[in-house]
Amino acid sequence: MSLTPELEAIRKEVEGYAREYGLDFFEVIFEILDFDKLNEVASYMGFPTRYPHWRFGMEYEQLQKSYTYGLQKIYEMVINNDPSYAYLLKCNNDVDQKLVMAHVYGHVDFFKNNIWFSQTNRKMMDGMANHGARIRRYIDKYGEEKVERFLDCCLSLENLIDPHSPFIKRQDEKPRFNFQEEEEEKTVKKLKVERPYMDSYINPSDFLESQKKKLEQEAEKKQKFPENPERDVLLFLINHAPLENWQLDILSIIRDEAYYFAPQAQTKIMNEGWASYWHSKIMTQKCLKDSEVIDYADHHSGTLSTRPGRINPYKLGIELFRDIEDRWNKGKFGKEYEECDDLEKKKNWDKKLGLGLQKIFEVRKIYNDVMFIDAFLTEEFCREQKLFTYRYNEQTQMYEIADRDFKKIKASLLFSLTNFGQPFIYITDANYGNRGELYLQHRYEGVELRIDYAKDTLQNLYTLWKRPVHLETVVNDKGILFTFDGKSHEERRI
Repeated sequence: MSLTPELEAIRKEVEGYAREYGLDFFEVIFEILDFDKLNEVASYMGFPTRYPHWRFGMEYEQLQKSYTYGLQKIYEMVINNDPSYAYLLKCNNDVDQKLVMAHVYGHVDFFKNNIWFSQTNRKMMDGMANHGARIRRYIDKYGEEKVERFLDCCLSLENLIDPHSPFIKRQDEKPRFNFQEEEEEKTVKKLKVERPYMDSYINPSDFLESQKKKLEQEAEKKQKFPENPERDVLLFLINHAPLENWQLDILSIIRDEAYYFAPQAQTKIMNEGWASYWHSKIMTQKCLKDSEVIDYADHHSGTLSTRPGRINPYKLGIELFRDIEDRWNKGKFGKEYEECDDLEKKKNWDKKLGLGLQKIFEVRKIYNDVMFIDAFLTEEFCREQKLFTYRYNEQTQMYEIADRDFKKIKASLLFSLTNFGQPFIYITDANYGNRGELYLQHRYEGVELRIDYAKDTLQNLYTLWKRPVHLETVVNDKGILFTFDGKSHEERRI
C-alpha cells in the first residue's frame, strides 16, 4: 500500500530536512504493510520475491511468533537498490513513522556513498525476482526435492566467499582443470659442446643440478592445484566442480546473493550508527513536536539500549560518529594533541576548527567496521562508554567487568568483526594425493570450528565435488584433519 496523504506530507518534510543536512540518497519508495505482510517480507530479507526454500518459512514463523508474543517488532526495513524501497508498519503512530523515515534516509545515503557498497547490484530487486524465476523453472523440470536438497548444500557454503574480491583481481580466468591430463616429463637440456673435454666447463654440474631442482619445483607446483590457496570457495566450485548446468546456475545465484549482502555485514556498526545519528538529528532539531517528545525518547532509547556482554551496533555506531564529530570540531587529533601529557589540557582542548561534519561524511564514504573501530576507537571513548570485557558470575548470577585493558578490549572487538565473525577457509589443494580430492584449510586464529557444523559442511561439499573432501583445522591446540569420503567421517592428528 502506498503512503496516505498525511504520511506523504511527513515524508516530504523529512526528505527536505535530510537534503538540507547534505545527505545524498537514491529515490526512496515507501510502502505501508501490516505486521503479517511485513514479517513475510522480512523473512525474505526485505525483498518481495525470492526463490522458494523452507528456510524462509522458518524465519517467517519465528518473526510471526515473536510479534504475537510481544518479543519483537520490526520498525523499519530498507533495501539497497536504486530506487530504494522501505517499509513502514501500518499500526505505528506518526512519530514512529517520522523516526523511521529519517532513519531510512540515513541508510540510503550510506548505501549510495559508502565505497563497500559500490560494487553491489543496484537493481537487486529485479535480480532477486529473476533468481526466483530461474529456480522455479528448475523445480518444475527436476523436481522440488532434488532442487531443494541442492539448495541446502549451496546455502551451507554461502559464507565461503572472499568479500574483498570485488575490488581485487586475484588471478586470471583459467580453464577447468583436467585431472586426467598428464604432461610429458621435462628434463634439463645441456648446451651443445664440440669437444667432450669442454663439457664440464660449458655444463657445470652445480648449474645442471640447480636447473633440475627448478624443474622439479615447477612440476610440483603444477601438480598442486590451485597454485595458491583460494578463499572464494564458491567461485572455485563453479569453475571446477563436476556439476550440471542447472546446478552451476543455482550455485552462481547463491554466490551473487552472498556478495550482495556481504557489505551489510561488513558495515553493520557504521550503517546503523549513521542512520541513528541522522534520525536523532532530524527528529530533535527539526521534526519533533512537543507532544511527541516522550514517545520519541522512549523508542529512541529502546533502540540504543545496551547490556553487558553485547555490542549494540546502533549505540556504538552513533556514539562513535558523535565522538569523531566532536574531536574534529575541537581539533582533538594530530601529533600535538596525541603527544600532550596534560590530561586536564587534553580534556579542555578546543581549537574551534569546526571540521566535525566534514570528517564524519568522509568516514561514511571510505571506511568499513573494522577500519572504523581500528582508526577511531580511543581509550577515552572506551572509558566514557563503559566498553569493557564482561564475564558472567555463576555465584552472583550477574555480569561483572572482566577486563578494563583498552588494548585487549579493542583487539577483542576487532577480532569479532574480522571477516564478519566467520572462519577463514581456503582451498589449498584440489588434487590432494593426486586423486582429485579436495583439501581445505582453516586459518586458525584462536577460535575453533564447531565440529558438527564442519562435518555437515564437508558432507555438502562432497555432494558438489563428488570426491573425498578434507578439512585441516585445530582442536585443543592440535592439528586435526577431518575427512568425508562419501560414506563416513574420519579424523586424524596431523
